[in-house]
Amino acid sequence: MRKGEQIVVRMPEEWGGIVPAEIFLDEARKIVDEAKKKGVVLRVLGGVGIRLHCLDYVDFCRRLGRLGLGQQEFSDLDFMAYRKQRSVMEGFFSSIGYVKRITTLSTASSERQIYFHPEGWLSIDVFFDKLLVANHPLDFRGRLELDYPTLSLSDLLLEKLQIVTFSEKDLKDTLTILVSHNVEEKDEREIINAKYIATLLSKDWGFWYTTTSNLKKIESLLPQMESVTDEERSQILSKVHLLLDRIEREPKTNAWKLRAIVGPKKRWYQHVETGEL
Repeated sequence: MRKGEQIVVRMPEEWGGIVPAEIFLDEARKIVDEAKKKGVVLRVLGGVGIRLHCLDYVDFCRRLGRLGLGQQEFSDLDFMAYRKQRSVMEGFFSSIGYVKRITTLSTASSERQIYFHPEGWLSIDVFFDKLLVANHPLDFRGRLELDYPTLSLSDLLLEKLQIVTFSEKDLKDTLTILVSHNVEEKDEREIINAKYIATLLSKDWGFWYTTTSNLKKIESLLPQMESVTDEERSQILSKVHLLLDRIEREPKTNAWKLRAIVGPKKRWYQHVETGEL
């Protein structure tokens, strides 16, 4: 329930003040399915999207502990949509009980809409065409149909690797993708498309620098993670090396080469309000 901008949370007592992860997963699936029935294209991104794409690796996720014992695993739901359907979005979410937050300068500049669960359990961010609240903005025009109910694996991975302040949560989300999927050179539901990633990064030195830096960070941090088995560590490192090698081999554009001369002496990314995805 909600009065004006005041959210009234009504949560079952047995939850102990923490919304279970399963609620986020179920709600995300339900919303995408309901949107499909009404001809609205929505895809899940962020941590919930990654978990939905890696349901066979629940044990791995539990061992990692995304946010630590006793903490709520997810804070909100994030969806990507097409700008051409922006005008129907409020009507759609209203039809399933959600209430739209009043537009602010922040939401307007970040090209997103925010909705609240009718019982206050969670909030929803809906982005249109592009993820602008990113250190390296991502463009999803023409890519939402590659997978269902989430973004493609390549896009989910890039969404994490583009974050300059690569947190422990981002590391664990990335490891979950890498341990559970192979790296190849094609757009298929269960494949990380190294060619797509390498091609994208070959045009943008800043994006390349952040992504390769984070992959190397994974390489250095992984041996210290006791929750990861030796076999899992070997699999992940192999995929990190495959990605780094493929990214390195991709011919770079002139714009990339010119920016590389300056390097990190000049800021190579844009500031964002938050990296919570």
